[in-house]
Amino acid sequence: MMATATDFAELVRDLRPAMHGPGALSDQLETHGTTVISLRYDGGVLTLADRRATAGNLIMYDRAEKIMALDDSTVVAISGAFARSVEVCRYLKHNLKYYRRVNLTEMSTEGKLSEISRALAGNAPMAMQGIGLFLPIVASYDRKSDQFGVYFFDGAGARFENGSYACAGSGSERIRGVFEYIARQRGRFETLPFAEVLEAGVELLDIAAELDSATGGFDRLLPVTRLLDRDGNRPVDEAELRAAADRVLRRRN
Repeated sequence: MMATATDFAELVRDLRPAMHGPGALSDQLETHGTTVISLRYDGGVLTLADRRATAGNLIMYDRAEKIMALDDSTVVAISGAFARSVEVCRYLKHNLKYYRRVNLTEMSTEGKLSEISRALAGNAPMAMQGIGLFLPIVASYDRKSDQFGVYFFDGAGARFENGSYACAGSGSERIRGVFEYIARQRGRFETLPFAEVLEAGVELLDIAAELDSATGGFDRLLPVTRLLDRDGNRPVDEAELRAAADRVLRRRN
């Protein structure tokens, strides 16, 4: 039977139906990370992620680490194909370290973002086959300009910047409008104090977990977090995170 596809992506779907769609073979073979969020605040960027990793309709793991620091001023959160994204992030981390040792200076923020885009573009042929697709979000601090940024990407490596927030993963589609609602009610995230943004971020993850079965809640395990400011990056203090999570859970219950 002759294929009637109008573009290459459609042709691939026609010829390999078992690799695509709900319950596809690729979903069963790959473990996927779900919801990740980066939020600006007054003085830095907060990145949060739920801890669930799935394969099709199975919960594979509830302690996934989806946030990785590439260097002191660059934090990446990963959604999608977990193994492939971790592999690419390790490569990028090594690449930035090698550049710093050879050139005795840190790669520019633009250079780092271009490297991430290049890695995604290099992964596109595999993603077109229905395997290995992942979408990162990036929090960065440019020391020269003293500017923070949050960025998101498409599967081909195109880069987009939002001055206040970025999100990716299955749960992110359920909560996109909530970001704008919070900004209109309370002010843009980058104008708010850290404590207020932390609680908003935890609440956004909680809403995503309520509306998206692939996103894990935090009744048992706290979200994984990374705070980026002018002093570098580090996890949010556990006691502060627990207090914010408890306030969110009390309001929900």
